[in-house]
Amino acid sequence: MTDVPDPTPDSATDSDSPRVAVVGGGAVGVTAAYDLARRGAEVVVYEKDEIGGGSTGRAAGVLYDAFAAPEDARVGDRAIERFREFSGEGDFEFRETPYVWFAREGDDRRAAAIREQVPRMRDAGRDVSFADPADLRERFPAVEWSDVDVAAVAENAGRTDPGTYADLLAEKARAEGAEVRTGVEARLDADALAVETGDGESEPFDAIVVAAGAHTKRVLAVAGIPVPLKPYRVQALTVGFDAERRADLPMCYDATGGYYLRPHSEGLLAGDGTEEVESDPDDWAREADREFCEVTRERLAHRVGDFGAVREAWAGLCVATPDRDPLLGELREGLFVAAGWQGHGFMRAPALGEATAEAVLGDNPLPEFDPTRFDGDEEFPVVEGMAIE
Repeated sequence: MTDVPDPTPDSATDSDSPRVAVVGGGAVGVTAAYDLARRGAEVVVYEKDEIGGGSTGRAAGVLYDAFAAPEDARVGDRAIERFREFSGEGDFEFRETPYVWFAREGDDRRAAAIREQVPRMRDAGRDVSFADPADLRERFPAVEWSDVDVAAVAENAGRTDPGTYADLLAEKARAEGAEVRTGVEARLDADALAVETGDGESEPFDAIVVAAGAHTKRVLAVAGIPVPLKPYRVQALTVGFDAERRADLPMCYDATGGYYLRPHSEGLLAGDGTEEVESDPDDWAREADREFCEVTRERLAHRVGDFGAVREAWAGLCVATPDRDPLLGELREGLFVAAGWQGHGFMRAPALGEATAEAVLGDNPLPEFDPTRFDGDEEFPVVEGMAIE
């Protein structure tokens, strides 16, 4: 995951440029397409709907690098670095906002987990520190902190509108020569390294990247490749909130309650509602549940006091794996997968897309996420990606 200069005209020719298909036009897919194209690959992106129209468009836009595992910290750091680099291009903007996560009084298990994780994050070079309620109250007076037992603050963090990032990277990929096809459902050829589309055409490629989010498992099944991926439903909403008070808000994750909130351009965005069961990626409820909305309003009333009416409420799909780490790399010769982000896909997309491109071009930047570590038929429970245990 290193920034490689754009290739010179002499560095790639028609005869040695690999032809690569990227199936999926979400944040990771379009980033991979951009990084492949600027390194000289001939790239075609297939998106059955519109760019960012799947999970990316329904993501929370919470961005941080506060991970304890070395590989996750490295990915998080690179992602934030690139978000900052891209900020200001097109409509995309990275808004610097600290991220606070905490366990409430009486929640000894999660409090102990936070106490254990923060030193590991610091060892991994993350700008993370403990904060007591008095410190939090002085720094972020718009939030109620009196019930907090243990809290930590990540400074290298921010927020954004996920759709603007996907649109920007798709445009940057086009500018580098990639072809981006929307409204085209791609299917893998079971017998060759090729992509079939609804018009009956079969296009051969030197490599294919499947970054189709919740549909990845089904796309790969056509090629006879099982992968241990389970889509699961999450929910979020936005409410009105006073602009002056909003300026004093960090992004927050209540590990005890299992919900998050962040400032939003029109007020507040809050979510959780993780359904710990597998969802059908073609048949799931896109609207948020009434119970979720009621519980979230109660949580917000406790944490931030007065706020306005619910403006939007929706659901999206995340994808789980047996070990909560993604599948990123080569499944068989020429066929690559990038999926299973456990709710952390968008926030790490600039780094994950870059790593995917590097994998296709012969490097192995994240061997810890090697997809062949599983047989594909593993049984495992769906677990919330942000859960602190």
